[in-house]
Amino acid sequence: MLSHYLIAAKPYLEHYGYLAVFVGVMLEDFGVPAPGETLVIAGAALAAQGAMSLLVFPAAWAGAVIGDNIGYAIGHFGGRRLVLRFGPKVGIRASHVARTERFFRRYGGVLVAVARFFEVLRQLNGIVAGISAMPWWSFLAWNALGAALWVGTWGAAAWFLGHHLHAVIAIVEHWAPDFIGAAAVIALAALAWVLWRRHRDNP
Repeated sequence: MLSHYLIAAKPYLEHYGYLAVFVGVMLEDFGVPAPGETLVIAGAALAAQGAMSLLVFPAAWAGAVIGDNIGYAIGHFGGRRLVLRFGPKVGIRASHVARTERFFRRYGGVLVAVARFFEVLRQLNGIVAGISAMPWWSFLAWNALGAALWVGTWGAAAWFLGHHLHAVIAIVEHWAPDFIGAAAVIALAALAWVLWRRHRDNP
């Protein structure tokens, strides 16, 4: 899994460095299709290997905060009509907006912090906060907290795995045949049980 992120993001990181992390996260955070989360994970893994530095973390945090604030401005000044009109062009549908609004009315600031960990909610929380007229200072505080938790969680996990990447790969390669065999046995047993139950209930 980590190698997949590295392969996908490495060309961007090699050419643009920390700017790629900052811009990728910023664009993703107000609805533009961009590999923001992938760049954070890959950047942290490369930092663990010495190819980048821990500046990956503040770059990702700044991009997340600024991106969400751009989303807030879009929602606050453009409103719901603008989002519904142009949202489908970047993958944001009316059902996404309505669902996020329901969550937002119920959980408020906590949602701003937690939403970052979920696809669609991450892209919409700033826009919906602006539409809902959430006070900007309150949004900024919760957003900064959520960005720190998000970058810290994914970045630290990727940094740890990147630091021990060769050991992790060796363990996976060693145990993969056993796991695959065990999974196959379990799947066959489950299939046999389902067929037996079906035969018993319908003789």
